[in-house]
Amino acid sequence: MLGAAHAVAAVLAGDALDEAFGRTPEALSGNTAAVRDMAYQCLRAHAALERRLAVLMPKPLHQFDRRALLQVALCRLEARPEGAHTTVNQAVEAARTMGGERFGGLMNAVLRSAQRRTAELDAAVAGDDAARWQHPRWWLDTLRHDHPTHWQDIALQGNTHPPMSLRVNLRRSSLDKALAQLAEAGIEAVARGDTGILLARPCPVARLPGFAAGELSVQDLGAQRAAGLLDVRPGQRVLDACAAPGGKASHLLELADIDLLALDHSAHRAQRITENFERLGLNARIAIADAADLDAWWDGKPFDRILADVPCSASGVVRRHPDAKCLRRPADVAKFAAQQRALLEALWRVLAPGGKLLYATCSVFRAENQDQVASFVTRHADCQRLSPCGVFDLQLLPTAEHDGFFYALLQKQVAPV
Repeated sequence: MLGAAHAVAAVLAGDALDEAFGRTPEALSGNTAAVRDMAYQCLRAHAALERRLAVLMPKPLHQFDRRALLQVALCRLEARPEGAHTTVNQAVEAARTMGGERFGGLMNAVLRSAQRRTAELDAAVAGDDAARWQHPRWWLDTLRHDHPTHWQDIALQGNTHPPMSLRVNLRRSSLDKALAQLAEAGIEAVARGDTGILLARPCPVARLPGFAAGELSVQDLGAQRAAGLLDVRPGQRVLDACAAPGGKASHLLELADIDLLALDHSAHRAQRITENFERLGLNARIAIADAADLDAWWDGKPFDRILADVPCSASGVVRRHPDAKCLRRPADVAKFAAQQRALLEALWRVLAPGGKLLYATCSVFRAENQDQVASFVTRHADCQRLSPCGVFDLQLLPTAEHDGFFYALLQKQVAPV
């Protein structure tokens, strides 16, 4: 419980959850699955837990570590009511370790009160929009505006445990072979498309037959749509402009023999691209640079295909990154939109006439998706929107099978002679 509380406290203080797990104290040694799961559950339900604490403790604690431990304890108490006695005892001991007998006594009083006042606490959560839907109010307002008929489903999906899906590397295996191996290993799964597999429940990659041999990759089914939409052909010069950790770049290389450049601004993140390529038996150039700074990396030769999987709010994958609910602010969406605009402008310059650019985000906010593309098309007379799926803008909303993604395929028109 202490380990999860330290991670949550780091997020409350402004750190990303991955960073918090990367420099954990003694209490989080090993980064066990149980500790991670507890932290993720707590952050998904952060708004509701804050509302419950406000009822139980009208005078809030300002120390991030103690507030986080109270939230983790309340979250576990709610998730496992049958183990309430054990939860209270463990939480009190953790509180004594963190803040002495006084904090231990406070923890005991808060949790006992929570057990007695269940109906009152539930009513408080139900009467508060942010707490009920477990998202910040500005986030909910944006969802209502952008998706008036689906905002509730989107919010609900954002509070669930994400699905786990796989992509078969057709250079080393086949869909039938992979399904047979999974079945033999006792892992329930179903096929989705030509290369996708959806697991009935998540499992460690170490259990996946063929993963170490490069026959499989873990990739969301929604993310797997990108490679097919870009329509790469053998021999083409292809750019993945924001490539780390390399999932989409790997998929492109598995589909065709292309000349691919995988670009990312972070050397640390680019190392993940290298590791994925090596495991899957793939070869491509990898460069470290800001894609918008053409002078830093472009050799002057245009690309036939460009994947612009741009930085975004990650509002479509918030169940995988629940810390975003605490860290994101309304102004962040505008900042991402400005960054996306700059990237699009730069990448359009390196796209060959007749070439295609796939604009992609893992967002469900229109400002980063439909509005961004519409504005770009208006500014560029040589830009034509394509509809490979029967729609110009493909907005995938999060479901039980995949996360939320947005795709728009743009083609640069050949100048008349």
